[in-house]
Amino acid sequence: MRPTVHDIAAEAGVSLATVDRVLNGRPGVRQKTVEKVEAAVERLGYVRDVSAANLARGRVYPLLFVVPEGPNSFMRGLEAEIRSAMQRSSAERTSITIETVPPFDPAAIVAVLDQVDPAAVTGVALVAADTPEVSAAVDRLIDKGIHVTTLVSDLPGSRRTHFCGIDNLAAGRTAAGLIGRFCAGRSGKVLVVAGSMALSDHMDRAAGFAAILNSEFPGLEIVGPVETNDDADRVREAVRTAMAANPDIIAIYNLGAGNRGLLEALPQADRGRLAVVVHEVTDVSRKGLAEGLFDAVINQDCGHEVRSAIRVLKARADGLVPLSAQERIRIDIFLKDNLP
Repeated sequence: MRPTVHDIAAEAGVSLATVDRVLNGRPGVRQKTVEKVEAAVERLGYVRDVSAANLARGRVYPLLFVVPEGPNSFMRGLEAEIRSAMQRSSAERTSITIETVPPFDPAAIVAVLDQVDPAAVTGVALVAADTPEVSAAVDRLIDKGIHVTTLVSDLPGSRRTHFCGIDNLAAGRTAAGLIGRFCAGRSGKVLVVAGSMALSDHMDRAAGFAAILNSEFPGLEIVGPVETNDDADRVREAVRTAMAANPDIIAIYNLGAGNRGLLEALPQADRGRLAVVVHEVTDVSRKGLAEGLFDAVINQDCGHEVRSAIRVLKARADGLVPLSAQERIRIDIFLKDNLP
């Protein structure tokens, strides 16, 4: 049987109220009595259930989510999941605030992070550009005692607490394997479209993709990555320009967003001629699969990422280590036939 506070009280020869005051660091207990209680805790091997104690005290965890604004369908889905979590706040004992910032704007992110009050916020979750300025702002939050998780795109150079997202190197490798198999031994060029190579998830996907394509499919040559800031109109024009300049393009990998522009750039005549792999299940990517213009969609569960960020930030606020297996975000592959 695990030792209880009753066992501690009996071992130390004090009341339950005294044990409670010592365990919760409240005043009004003589130092000699504190030492007796602490010695009893050590002898008995008592491990406090911090989560249960916080539940009993009715502790609320104030959390801030920082996400890009704009038309990006995946980011709007991520924001919707955060708002769903806000509806569960009373049950999960959270108080969640959302700050939206212009996409691909490190200065705006830094401005938001530098205004966070450690007296009002225990944890921050953000989608961030991987720049020294943003990493430094995250480290300043850590120095203030605020835990920080990154969402979707990581900040590996920072001291962030946790990354809630997929293994993007593996996602890029997966895309390369799919493209190579869809091309079925044909030689030609593969157009790679990115949002911004200042995002670590886009950098990792591009690196993983190139590593596998170069090593396992030497007949396929990469064109790009072409950066579009995830803007659908820029994606459309970039794809049209690249295909006009490179008639031997036989595959396209869009490792970012803006899939509406990709669909608009692909006439029905390209059905079956081009192997196309994109990211994230949205209305647009569903349409692309249904029409036979997209071959596969690599997806991450943004709801899982939001729930993971909340669990991690709450656990870290309690001084606990989250369960790594529970917080692992899987990579899903969807074809037309297995769409959820």
